[in-house]
Order: sequence, then C-alpha cells, then structure tokens
Amino acid sequence: MLMLKKVDRPRELKWFQAGAMLYGDWGTSKAYVIGIAFALAGHASWFYLGLMAILTMLVGFSYMIICPLYPDGGGVYSALRNRSRLLAMIGGLMLIAGYVVTASLSALSAFQYFGVSHPAMWAIGSIAVVGIINWIGPSKVSNIAAVVAVTASILAGVLFLGTLPHLSDVTLVWPQGKFMENWGVFAGIVLAISGAEAVANMTGVMVEPVRKTAKWAIVPVMLEVSVLTFLLGIAMNGVPNLHDHVEDMLRVLGAYYVAPWFGEAISIVFALLLISAVNTAVNSFTSIQFAFAKDRELPQFFTKLNRFGVPWLSLLVATAVPMLVLFFVQDLLQLAALYAIGVVGAIAFNLGACTFNRELPLKFWQRFLLGGTCLVLVLIEITIAVQKPQALVFALIVVGTGLLLRRFVKTFMPIPIPSVMVPSSEVLTVFEAKDIGPLYKSTFMLALKRLTPSMIANAARQIKLHHENAIYLCYVEEIPSAADLPDEITPSAKALEILAEVEHALAEHGVTAIPVWQVGHQAGKMLAHAANELGAKTVFVGMTEYAPLVNMLRGDVIRQLTRNLKKDSSVMVLNS
Repeated sequence: MLMLKKVDRPRELKWFQAGAMLYGDWGTSKAYVIGIAFALAGHASWFYLGLMAILTMLVGFSYMIICPLYPDGGGVYSALRNRSRLLAMIGGLMLIAGYVVTASLSALSAFQYFGVSHPAMWAIGSIAVVGIINWIGPSKVSNIAAVVAVTASILAGVLFLGTLPHLSDVTLVWPQGKFMENWGVFAGIVLAISGAEAVANMTGVMVEPVRKTAKWAIVPVMLEVSVLTFLLGIAMNGVPNLHDHVEDMLRVLGAYYVAPWFGEAISIVFALLLISAVNTAVNSFTSIQFAFAKDRELPQFFTKLNRFGVPWLSLLVATAVPMLVLFFVQDLLQLAALYAIGVVGAIAFNLGACTFNRELPLKFWQRFLLGGTCLVLVLIEITIAVQKPQALVFALIVVGTGLLLRRFVKTFMPIPIPSVMVPSSEVLTVFEAKDIGPLYKSTFMLALKRLTPSMIANAARQIKLHHENAIYLCYVEEIPSAADLPDEITPSAKALEILAEVEHALAEHGVTAIPVWQVGHQAGKMLAHAANELGAKTVFVGMTEYAPLVNMLRGDVIRQLTRNLKKDSSVMVLNS
C-alpha cells in the first residue's frame, strides 16, 4: 500500500520577494512588447498598448482574487486538479507552451539588445548554458536576478522621467480600419500577462495571510508594467525613424530622451533581465513536468533526480525544446504569436474554472470580474488561432504530445505494487512529529543524505553523553524550485529506505529514532525549519561532498542551515 504524506513547506516568501520574481516575468515584457506593437500598428500602437495595460490590470486583479482561494498553489493546474484531471492537464500543457516560448523569445530579445550578430545562435547557446547551470540546482542565481530586476525597474523609471518633458509634443495617431482588423492587432500584442500564473503557483510558500502577501506582490508590479509600458508607448511616437528598431526599442528611447550612454546601459540591464526570464521559464517548465509525473500524469522517470536533487530528464526537455523552437523560428513577431496562444489559453482556463466553481466563496462582483476577463481572453485565443495557424499547430503539438504521454502512463504504467515492503515506512511530517513530541523528548536532530555507520555511532555517542535516548531523523527530498506539487505525495523509496536503515542502526545503539520526511528545494532551510519546529538544539550533519563552485551556485547546505536556525541552536559536523 502506498503511503501519502501531506506536503508541508515553510511559508517564507515575503511580498517583495514574490514581487521581484514577478517583475522578472512581467517587467521583461517592456523590452519587446512596445517594439512588437509598433511593428503591428505603427504610430497608432499607443492605443493598443493602452488596451493592453487595462487587460493586464484586469488579469492582475483577477489573480488577487484567485490567490487567497488556493493558499497551497493557485496556478491553472491546482485550480482544475480536483475538478477534472484531464482539464487540469490541458491547462498545464498550455502553460508549458507559454514557458517554452518565454525562454525562446526572452533569449532572442536579450541578444538583440546586446547587439551581437546572429542573435538566434547566441540565444540557443544561452539556453544551453542556463540548462547546464540548473543541472546543479542553483539557488543563488535568484538573488542576482532580484538585483537585476530592481536595477531594471529603476532605469525604466529614469527613462520615463526623461520622456516626461516631451510627452506634450508627441502627435498621436488613432487606429484606422475595421473593428476586426484592429482587434487582430490588439490580440497580437497580448504578451505581458504570464507572470500572474507564476504568482499563483507561489502561494504555497507565501507568508500568511496569503491574501495580503499576494496583493502587495502583484499591485506595484502590475501598476509599474501597465502604466509605464503605456506611457513609454506614447513617448515612442516622438522618435523619428523607428521602423528599423523594433527589436531594441528601449535602447532607442534611452538614447533619444536621456543620453546615448543611457541607451546602452538600459540595453545591457534589460538583456540581463531577459536572460533571467529564460532561467525562470526553464525552471517553471521543469517544475510542472515534475508535478505532472508526481501526480502520475506523466511517466515516473520525469521525477528521477540527479545527485544534486534536480529532475534531470525534465530539465533536459525544458532546455532542449526552447532551443528547438529557436532553431526553426527566429523572428520576434512569430515567436510572440506562439507565446500568446499558450499563456492566454492557460490563464483563460484558470479564470474560467474559478468562475464556474460554485464551491468557491466568491462575491458576485468577483465572479463577474473573473468571468468577464475570461471571456475577453477566450476571444483573444480564438483570434490568435484563426489569424496565426502556426501558433495553433504549435499549441496542438504541445498539448497532443502531453496527452499521448498521459494515455501511455494510464494504459501501460499502472501504479506499481512493491513486491518487497520497505521496512519501517512509518515516516512523519514535521507537524506530525511535533504532535508526538511529548512522548519522545529529544534536543537532537540528524540530517540524512548519505551517512556511514561511523557517523551514526558518533551521533549516538553524543546523545548518550547528554543523557538522552531519542533523536529526530530528517530526510529532505529535493524537488525543483516552485514545483506545483499535489497536496499529498508518496515519499520516494530511497527516502524510506535510508530512514529505515538509520532507524534500525540507531536502535542497535539504544537510541530511539523519530523519522521525519520533508520535501523542498533548499535543504538547508528545510532542515532549519524542522529543527526550529521540533525544538532541536543540536543538528548533526555530514561534510558536504560538493566542490566550492557548486556550493557557490547552489548555496551551501550547512551555511543555509546555520543562518536559519534559532540562536540557541547549533550545528555539529560529523566526520565519517
């Protein structure tokens, strides 16, 4: 019988951290959306950018409603999972289509801003480098990304201030032609809304109350992106000879309204921000594959981890597919169409699911807002499918491939029944262990990964010296960052095996072990969370096996643990 355990992850994500991650997605849109708008509508582009700003705010307000409804993860897959697993899978696959093109589009736009020759080839190489770095699951890259995001936001603000004295001199042109023609142009620039799904997926690790954290994460970024993009779109019309600069519009605006050196500076910073968006997209694509496989919607080998705790096959797919897309499509406008059909479809699925879910405690105006926004997105999705058949084919390929794999799993890979039971599989979550704490008094915790008998003996000796006879065993099962996990999952056979073996070995030394299982992507923080909750004053760990460069990128586990422990607790490194 398979044992399901509730997924309990520390709620550490503050509003400004979530906001910085959101800006890495939403904020990058300024780099290409105003240029794409000008390519499609010329000097009437300001009008469409204004409509885009309104739609962005509608989506932002919609997700401010959705996030508190799903405090353990409010992305499209979570919202639909308990209603229809098939629809949840389709919504998730549409989101995957968006992640694929986000990586391709962001990488291409980045190297167009860098001004290199053959930017598509550089973009393909950069995606490969991002994949290699993510092979060891870096955590410190996110800190660099946050600094870049803040810098980009400041420079965008300076650019806006530089345009202010000239806005009154800009002559605006109204759109011409029939309604359907203008609607088609608007549908072609709906690009800056995918970040809403990213925020919804973060609710499971947000500081409570989720309603407040999500609101403060969304509102400043939503306003900055919507208002600033619109106003920069107006200022763009005051610059002569723009038709040759669709791909690096921010550089042109910076050079024209501030100074040539500022144009170069803002190009470099936004190019770096776009590379950061590539990293976020690859991580998100990896995570959703992992979540699908954990839910048995994809083959289990998508959950297989390398020695750094990264699902290697999911990462390979998440890296290779955007590179393949760029190999065949190297035009910014074509990539924009491919991007929009996936993202718009996923968000429409989520909003529609919430609108028609009568079990959700929604007020009439909230349901009306969600439903109205969903209707607009559905119309945009249909427009893109009709006007851009290549985008429809791309979405059908992604969704069809995912559904074929799902059918393969359901037909040929039934849930296995283990022929040999894993010994002592009664592991506990942190909160379950806390509940039985009064029965087993212990101030020690042993962090498990790969331990030798001599290390276990050393831990047992230390416990006896302090006249105690119990210890918490803590195994952290590593997952991709921001993985949208089911509420309950089965601990891996490896986790159960190691916990059982160490529990048996400690029993031979006369020590009672309380096996604790956790799941997360930052082992040091997860271990500290367990120790703080369980009242462990001493945490035993083994020496790290990783090289200094790996520790620099990943974030050293022992350093993370030490920084997050309570002040009266300590770490003891046991040599083998």
